[in-house]
Amino acid sequence: MAVRIRMKRLGRKNRPFYRLCAIDQRSPRDGRVLEELGHYDPKCKETDARAILKGERIDHWLSVGAQPSDNAKILIKKYGTNGTHLAAQEQALARLGRNVKKNPVAAS
Repeated sequence: MAVRIRMKRLGRKNRPFYRLCAIDQRSPRDGRVLEELGHYDPKCKETDARAILKGERIDHWLSVGAQPSDNAKILIKKYGTNGTHLAAQEQALARLGRNVKKNPVAAS
């Protein structure tokens, strides 16, 4: 099975919301997922607070051969485990008053 890391669209008309998911490449865009790896809200006012990713799980899927889509590759590069925008993301989340956590899964 070929696994892709790609975005699944949720939300209503003119109010998109995306989840970054590990999906079988033959599944439709909004089809059944193997695992949800984070989310992306393009309507968030703070640019660096738009994407919240589970870096450890993304690293796992990449290590077993999952291929990210073009948009997912950009988000992983910026906000993944060794992302280039992590410090700015923490500051943006603090300005919004959200909890700044390294691993959002552990808090659940």
